Formats: sequence, C-alpha cells, structure tokens
Amino acid sequence: MDLVNSVLDTLETIFTVFADYAWGMPLLILLVGGGVYFVFFSKFKPYKYIGHSIGILTGKYDDPNAPGDINHFQALSSALAATVGMGNISGVAIAITMGGPGAIFWMWVSAVVGMMTKFYTCTLAVMFRGKDSSGKLQGGPMYVIREGLGEKWKPLAAFFALCGLIGCAPMFQSNQLNQIVRDMVLVPLDIVSLDGGTFFSDAMVGLVLVGLVSLVIFGGIKRIGSVASSLVPLMVVIYSVAVLYIIITNISMVPYYFGLIFSDAFTGNAVVGGAVGEVIRTGIRRAAFSNEAGIGTEAMAHGAARTKEPVREGLVAMLEPVIDTLLVCTMTALAILMTGVWTETGADGVTLTAMAFSAGLPGQFGVAILIICVIIFSMTTMFTYSYYGTKCLGYLIGAEKQHIYNYFYIFTIWFGAVASIDAVINLIDGMFAMMAIPTMVSALLLSPKVREAAKDYFKRYDSSKIKKTA
Repeated sequence: MDLVNSVLDTLETIFTVFADYAWGMPLLILLVGGGVYFVFFSKFKPYKYIGHSIGILTGKYDDPNAPGDINHFQALSSALAATVGMGNISGVAIAITMGGPGAIFWMWVSAVVGMMTKFYTCTLAVMFRGKDSSGKLQGGPMYVIREGLGEKWKPLAAFFALCGLIGCAPMFQSNQLNQIVRDMVLVPLDIVSLDGGTFFSDAMVGLVLVGLVSLVIFGGIKRIGSVASSLVPLMVVIYSVAVLYIIITNISMVPYYFGLIFSDAFTGNAVVGGAVGEVIRTGIRRAAFSNEAGIGTEAMAHGAARTKEPVREGLVAMLEPVIDTLLVCTMTALAILMTGVWTETGADGVTLTAMAFSAGLPGQFGVAILIICVIIFSMTTMFTYSYYGTKCLGYLIGAEKQHIYNYFYIFTIWFGAVASIDAVINLIDGMFAMMAIPTMVSALLLSPKVREAAKDYFKRYDSSKIKKTA
C-alpha cells in the first residue's frame, strides 16, 4: 500500500507541473484572444440569432435525409452531457478555493467569448466532416484540420487525437463521484474510516462505476445520444431547483456576493492575496474545463449532427456556455458563497458543494439531492467522453479498431476513483490545454470560411422570415 501511495504522490507532482506550464500565458492568449478575435471578426452577428438557435432545437429544421447520426437536440444534449457535469458542481468549488470569488467573473467572461468560439469550431466540425477508414462520415478538429487545411497539417490533427485519448478520459468524474459517495455516505455510516485508509473502498466504487458505464458506452453515439437527451434536461432541472431554493432563501445576500465577485475579480484579495493574474487564470481554466469552448471535444459531438447547414449547428453550440457557465455555474457559485462554506479550510471539490447543499437545504435533503445530481452529472459525462475518445483512436489507427479505446476508458474510470483529486484534475487540465492548440489554430485559420457561410445563411434565413410575414 505504501508503494501505491508513493506512486500516486509522484504522479500528482508530475501532473501539477505539467498543468501549470500548459496553462501559461501563451495558451490563455490563444483561447481568450482567439475568442475575442472571433467576436469582432463576426461583427457580433451570431449573438443576434440566439432565438433562432432555440427554434432549431425544436426540430423545426430537422432533415431526416441529411448526413449525420443524431438530430440537433441530441447533439446539444450529448455535448451538454459532457460539459454540464462535475465542472459545474466541483469545478466551481475548486475555482473559488483556488482563485476566490473573483474567478467566477472571469468564468463569465470566458463563457461570453466562448459562445463565439463554439460557433466557429462547431460550424467547422460540420463544414469539414471527413470519412474515417471505414467510409463513415465523421466530425471533429482532426477532420477539420485534415479536410480544411490539407495534408501538410495532418501532424497537428494527429496531435489533437493523441492528446484526446487522455483528455477525454473520465478520471475527474469518477474521482468526484467516488469522493461524494465516500465522504457523504460510507464515512458517516462508519463503513470506511478516513484514518484507516480508503484505497480498498475507492477501488470497489471504481469497479461498480466501470460496470454501469460499460452498459451504455459500448452502444455507440446513438445510444449515448438517446440516454443523454433523456437525462440531461432532468438533471439540469433537479439541480437548478435545489440551488434556486438556496438562493431564494438568502435572496437579500445576492447583491453583496455579486459585488464581491466583481470586486475580487480585479483585486484577488479574497484568497490569493492580490494575485489578480492567478484569479484570471483560474477562472479561464475552470471555464474551459466546464464548457470546453475551444478545446475541441464539443466539436466532435456536433460533428455528428444530422444537417446540411453547418452554421445551424454552430448556432446550436452557442447555447452551451449560456446553459453551462452563465446559468449552472453561477447558481453553484452563489450557493457556495451564500452558505459561507467557501471560507472552510480543508474542503475542496464536490465536498465543498455538498457542504453548501447541507447548509442551505433542510435536513439531509440537500446532501441526498446533490448525490443524485452528482450521479447523473458524472455518469452522463462519462457516457459522452467515451465517444470522443473512440473517435480520436479511430482517427489514429482506423475505425475498425477504435472500440479498443473503451477498454482503456473503463480502466481510467477505476484509476480516477483511487487517485487524488489534484493528480486527476491537473492531468486532464494539461491535456485539455494541449487539445486547445490544434482546435484554436485550425479555427483561426479557417475563420473566413465560417464568416462567409454565416453571411450566406443569415441572409437566406432573414429573407425567409420576411417572406413569411409579408
């Protein structure tokens, strides 16, 4: 056991150094600067069509004969199953712990900019779909690079796919699901003792998760899309109602904490002693982990959408940062801040959020609700990430062998359950940073193609509206 702990401690140190270097200023400039470029390059126009995005989700524009595997709503649900997950529950808690309340402001900024990043990357995912080795149409940054930029850029596409094998692993989700089960169920019931070590119980929970996730992921994107479209709306509603209860019962405190978020964003005094740069970096880093704008994972889900209109899918993708970061993450942040648990020492991740639910909701009801939400959030994320990883492996070694990834994938579920939160989150953060490089570089180089397609689509859409009202 001492050897296992020693290995895990060494890995934690390595992954921390890796993540800190990966999320340096060059990457922040690429992600945020690239997003700001998209905002101005598009002349803010896609923002005006948010209402149309919602209309697309109703199925009004669905074409059953269009290329693709899933409809617009399933594509959004599959992407949200990955983005609306543990990043919203424990990721926000980590942001506040590491960067103070001000980190939430920079998450908001990243989300607004990220809407346009999603518009460009997901439009490209449909515009430059390519065929895999079995002849099946696929979407995602690796195909965007290959089809849109040409053969000489293929090493960049392979780099994305290679990083995606680790970046799309579900270690963070299994880690946090295991943590809440251990801290809020097994320890209170005296089934395990923190003093006596928890490796055995963590390993057992990991094996249970492996079995549950395997039932879904081996069915492919159609089964994932079907399950996600059923569970995602339910989990958002349950979680939102619980958090809104905490906010409403403390409604008089809302102005104060919004003020604290804004003031701390430019002072950083709450946690990190005035290191504003660290507050900004923490906010952007956690926002990228939460809504994945510019990372490239979401583009793989939207690339499977059944449509002939790339811009239409880009508009749908714009809704993700709104739902994920501006709505769900903000509610979580307010719950943590209002209940005062954010000043507690020694609590991190999902445990801090559980403390907020316990303090803000009557009796044990809050913890029970959060456990249900964590199970749904983490499980649906694990379902979707498996699809991303298989696509990455399929690109590298051939579609006929991509199913092999699922066996590696379920191993990482178990590894995430027994590893420390710092080791897991730093490894995934670092790989997300690496995935963002080819995603953003290709999107920036191909941005004129998106603007041209958007101009044509908006012109046709506006013209059709005029005809209908004439």
